[in-house]
Amino acid sequence: MKPRAVLFDAYGTLFDVYSVGLLAEQLFPGHGDRLALLWRDKQIEYTRLVTMSAPDGARYRPFWDLTRAALRQAAARLALALDARAEEQLMNQYRHLSAFPENREVLAELARRGIRAGVLSNGDPDMLAVAVKSAGLASLLDPVLSVHAARRFKTDPAAYALGPAALGLAVRDILFVSSNAWDAIGATWFGYTTLWVNRGAAPPEQLDTQPTHVGRSLRDVLALFS
Repeated sequence: MKPRAVLFDAYGTLFDVYSVGLLAEQLFPGHGDRLALLWRDKQIEYTRLVTMSAPDGARYRPFWDLTRAALRQAAARLALALDARAEEQLMNQYRHLSAFPENREVLAELARRGIRAGVLSNGDPDMLAVAVKSAGLASLLDPVLSVHAARRFKTDPAAYALGPAALGLAVRDILFVSSNAWDAIGATWFGYTTLWVNRGAAPPEQLDTQPTHVGRSLRDVLALFS
């Protein structure tokens, strides 16, 4: 059965979270790639920590706040002198992450075929609005869903439940696309039809569950609607 709509993860899937490494390298020569990697890892760790530590959402903090906290921790771990100016430069860069080059082509083709395409992301509504507009994709993505409405980060079921509620479809009728293996697995457990965009040819997760489909770029989405 073909999916009837598609939801994309944003950070890592539509937008390259490691593109901040270019600016980080200019600010901290020799440390750019490492800072970008540690920053991302700590960011995701913090989303899990605040979600798992309080089932009622009492410890929830917006993704923007966690992203800033993660940057500070990553810089401290590398013993980098992150002053206020460098911090703001890097945070502003995170608002305008580079989009992957195939995005527009794939989204435009989905629109041509009459397939509804949206976003379901950990990002705050303001973060997502800026990123989508900066990439020139605003007219091609609807809805743009933030877990802020649930005050729970992925992979919590309350976050994934936002998708079928917004689209008015059964979860199995929605293709969820993520380049983050943990996200693709979480969405699979929730009941989505899933596509893991494995750009880096990483080995599969060893949890006795695999995404419904595996691809190498967003272009692999189109084959699932042909």
